[in-house]
Amino acid sequence: MISTLKDFESTLASAKRRLVVIEYAASHSINSRRIYPAVVELSRTCPDVVFRLVMGDESEETKELCRRAGVEKVPHFVFYKNMEKVHEEEGLDPDLLLGDVLYYGDTDAPIQQLHSREDVEALIAEHAKDDKLVVLDVGLKHCGPCVKVYPTVIKLARKMADTTVFARMHGDENDSCMDLLREMDVVEVPTFLFIRDGKVCGRYVGSGRGELIGEILRYQGVRVTY
Repeated sequence: MISTLKDFESTLASAKRRLVVIEYAASHSINSRRIYPAVVELSRTCPDVVFRLVMGDESEETKELCRRAGVEKVPHFVFYKNMEKVHEEEGLDPDLLLGDVLYYGDTDAPIQQLHSREDVEALIAEHAKDDKLVVLDVGLKHCGPCVKVYPTVIKLARKMADTTVFARMHGDENDSCMDLLREMDVVEVPTFLFIRDGKVCGRYVGSGRGELIGEILRYQGVRVTY
C-alpha cells in the first residue's frame, strides 16, 4: 500500500531498474474489487515487478496522489521505470494488464533485449552459422498492438528455445535504433524480422497470434497450410 507522497517516492527510488505498477483504486469501486485478484496473481507470477496500491478514498493524502496522477476513473494503472512514467492504463481487462506487465517489465523472459545497431549486428553475427532462426521483434515503447502480441512472443520463445532465438528492440529508444529501422525499411510496428545465415529472409507485420506462429514455422522450414 502507498498512503503518502513519501511512500510513493521511496517506492520508485528503491525499485531502481525494475518495473513499478501502481494501481489507483477506491473502496467503493466494484471494478477495483473485480480486478484485484488478477493483480494479486500477477504479483505472484512476476516477482521482478513491484506492485503497489493507492486507495484514493483512504485519506486526503491518497486523494492528492490520485490528483497528481491525473486519475479520473478507477481502477487506473500507472507504470514507472527508472523513476519515469512509461505507460498508463485505465479500465478492467486482465489480459491487457498482463500484456502491459510482460511488455514493460518481464526481465526473466527468454528474449534478448537489444538497444542499438551494434546489439543487432552482434546477435546476427553470433547466429550466422548455427542454423538457428532469429526472430527480431521490432516495436515502439508505446504501442498497443506490440503489447497485445508480446505474451505470445514470450510463450513461443520458451517453447522454441532449441531452434529459434527471439530478440526485441524498441525503434524509438535512441537514434541508433531509429536509423536501423529506416535501413531495414520498417514502417509499421510490430514488425517481426526473420533472420537466418546472417541475412533477413522475411518479415511479418502485425499482431495476429496465429499468423505470427504460422510465419515462424514457415521460416523454420515447417510446411504450413491455411
